Amino acid sequence: MADATPPATPPATPPAVPSAGPPADAEWLALACDLAALCPPSETAFSVGAVIVAPDGTELARGHSRESDPHDHAEESALAKLRAGGVPPGTTVYSSLEPCGARKSRPRPCAELIVAAGIRRVVFAWREPSLFVEGTGDEHLRAHGVEVVELPALADRARRPNAHLLGPA
Repeated sequence: MADATPPATPPATPPAVPSAGPPADAEWLALACDLAALCPPSETAFSVGAVIVAPDGTELARGHSRESDPHDHAEESALAKLRAGGVPPGTTVYSSLEPCGARKSRPRPCAELIVAAGIRRVVFAWREPSLFVEGTGDEHLRAHGVEVVELPALADRARRPNAHLLGPA
């Protein structure tokens, strides 16, 4: 019988960097969910992570809620890190939570900021609950020609850093 122990040395070829698009959506979205765990806890806002990825799989920026300001949203933080000159066509925003379509802390919601940045594809894991504002980001994005993909298989992972807001399961 062959020994099932894995080899002690890593494979000669490093793993490929995921590109943007359907095959890599779950990988990039999982990273966004992991970034949400970096958020300082808040009783008045969700903990969210976001990654902006070019069509060739290059990570352009990442951010998380309350990263540098108590009112920062994850998408807003990531968008602020983009270089001037816009984003390549086909760029995708991966967000652990549906980008907000309304907010109380700032005048422009994340869905509006994404549209203004010229990004035409958004992938998220968890639809925004109506805890603080109505979750209308999906509708706003679609109304402005943005392709929106929801991957609910990662919703539990996106909810974990927000368990203190949601109460017992």
